[in-house]
Amino acid sequence: MTDTIQFDDGAAYERYMGRWSQLAGDAFLEWLAPARGLQWLDVGCGNGAFTEMIAERLSPASVHGIDPSEEQLAYARVRPSLRHATLEKGDAMALPFANDSFDAAVMPLVIFFVPEPAVGVAEMARVVRAGGLVAAYAWDMLGGFPYALLQDEMRAVGAPIPVPPSSDASRLDAMRELWIGAGMHDVETCQIEVERVFANFGEYWDTIHGGPSVRRQLAAMDTGKLALLEARLRERLQPDAQGRITCSARTNAVKARVRSGAAVLASPHSSAVS
Repeated sequence: MTDTIQFDDGAAYERYMGRWSQLAGDAFLEWLAPARGLQWLDVGCGNGAFTEMIAERLSPASVHGIDPSEEQLAYARVRPSLRHATLEKGDAMALPFANDSFDAAVMPLVIFFVPEPAVGVAEMARVVRAGGLVAAYAWDMLGGFPYALLQDEMRAVGAPIPVPPSSDASRLDAMRELWIGAGMHDVETCQIEVERVFANFGEYWDTIHGGPSVRRQLAAMDTGKLALLEARLRERLQPDAQGRITCSARTNAVKARVRSGAAVLASPHSSAVS
C-alpha cells in the first residue's frame, strides 16, 4: 500500500496515542529501573509523551530527543517539563551524535516505523557509552495494537489501513535478535499489558478521528460507510454500567547493555563523527 501514516498534529497524537504511550511507559520505566542523573536520548520522541516521563521521573542530567516531524517536535517543546531538553529533527538511522554521547537511549513506539530496524538499533548502541542502557517498547503489531479492533472494522467496510514499514520488528523474538545483532549483552525482554478507559463511546469516536493511522481514511469515507463503521464499533465496544469503554493493548519491550570495548556498529548512513 502506498498510503503512509503522517505525524503532523501533536495535539491529536496526544489524544490518540500519547496517553497509550504513557500507560505503557509507566510499566516500562518500572521494568527498566534506571539510575538517576543519566544523559538520555529519546529516538523518535514524537510529541514528547514519553520524553516528558524521563524528564519528570528520572532526574536526568540531560535529555535529547530526535524526530522527523517538526509538528510533533513543536508540541513537545511547549511541554513545561521539556523546556530544558534538546529536541531536534533527526533520522533514527543516522543519529546526529558522536560515539559514546549518552548513558541511555530509548526508542518508544518507533521501531516498526524505522525502514531498517537493525540500523536504528546499531545507531543507538553507537551513541551510548560502554555499560549504558539501550531499550525500546513497541506495540505488538500481531495482536496488541490499541486500535486493532478499529482497523478490523475499517477493513470490514472496505477502508484501507496504512501499515508501518517494519511491523515484524515489533515481535518479541525479533526485538531480541535485533539487540543481540547490535552486539549488546544482558538482553532481556518482557511484555506489558495496558488498559485505557474512555468516558463513553463519544470520547472514543472523537479520539480516533485525529489518529495518524486512520485519520485520512476516515475523512475520505462517505457518510453511509462512516455510519456503518460507527454502528459496528458501537456493537463491539460494549460499555460498562457507567457507559465507559475499556480497551486493552500489549507492548513488547527489550533492554540491554552496550559492551565494553565492543566494535562500534555504526550505520553506513550516519554522519556523526566520533
